[in-house]
Amino acid sequence: MIAETVCSAVSVAGLGIAAVTAYRKRFLKAARIAAYSLVPIGLVMTGVVGWLADTAFSPTAWAGFVVLGGAWALFMITRAVERRGGGTRKERKAAKAAAEREAVAPAASAPSLGQGVAARPAATPRAKGSGDDFSDIEAILKKHGI
Repeated sequence: MIAETVCSAVSVAGLGIAAVTAYRKRFLKAARIAAYSLVPIGLVMTGVVGWLADTAFSPTAWAGFVVLGGAWALFMITRAVERRGGGTRKERKAAKAAAEREAVAPAASAPSLGQGVAARPAATPRAKGSGDDFSDIEAILKKHGI
């Protein structure tokens, strides 16, 4: 009964704030505040608040939540082990064999396959004190042929 009273008071206060906001000609914001303030009274009227109050003081309900939490934890652990292990032994063997057969990705571009790469003159090394902060980035881009 206390929960219903508190929810009703929160709804009335929210509707009051919405009325003041509407008075200030902020109708969209007032409508949004009114929508939020009607949620607690709607929960009371549908019986959700009463169900929550009964559940909060029920040891059986809390035991059920513990069982649900354990099931969730077990599910997540098995998913993590499955991802880390890579599935069954047959799947791991097949993946290893496929990786050995294809040393290069099947959809790799021509420069990474080594076809059609023209010899480029080596860049002249710059002095370390030149203040060029992008030398590492340039080296990476040149390495990848960009």
